[in-house]
Amino acid sequence: MSYNHTEDFIKEFYIRISILRAEQLDFKIISMKLGIHVFYWSDKSQALFSKENRYIFLNEQLTKQQQWQDFCHELAHVLLHTGHQGRMSALFREYQENKANHFMYHACVPSFMLDDIEPSNLTVEYVQQQFNVEYDFAFKRLEQYFNRKHLC
Repeated sequence: MSYNHTEDFIKEFYIRISILRAEQLDFKIISMKLGIHVFYWSDKSQALFSKENRYIFLNEQLTKQQQWQDFCHELAHVLLHTGHQGRMSALFREYQENKANHFMYHACVPSFMLDDIEPSNLTVEYVQQQFNVEYDFAFKRLEQYFNRKHLC
């Protein structure tokens, strides 16, 4: 299967940091490999940049699945975006958020890892369990994956 730009980026990114299997998808491992400081707090999850330092703040009240999903969303901001969203136009901020959401689905459940799963196992429940995501998230990601495979 040929990949789109996001799928290629994520595959190359994970291979570069030696993340090759679903059980390695852990924000503590990824943040350590990238030198990103992760903190828990009571506010909504967000990414911050300060000179050479990068921080991701995760809401401590979220489930482990929600924290993983939020981490991948915030990781997109760290890897792909610059600037302070409070100083951006609403349209550009919306663009960045949409791009981060798109990235999040592919980073949490990478296509190249889905390709290695036996087709009979590609169920919502299996993906939810293997990739540590919520049911609705797994459903949407599989829907994206199958629609993309159908187009290729």
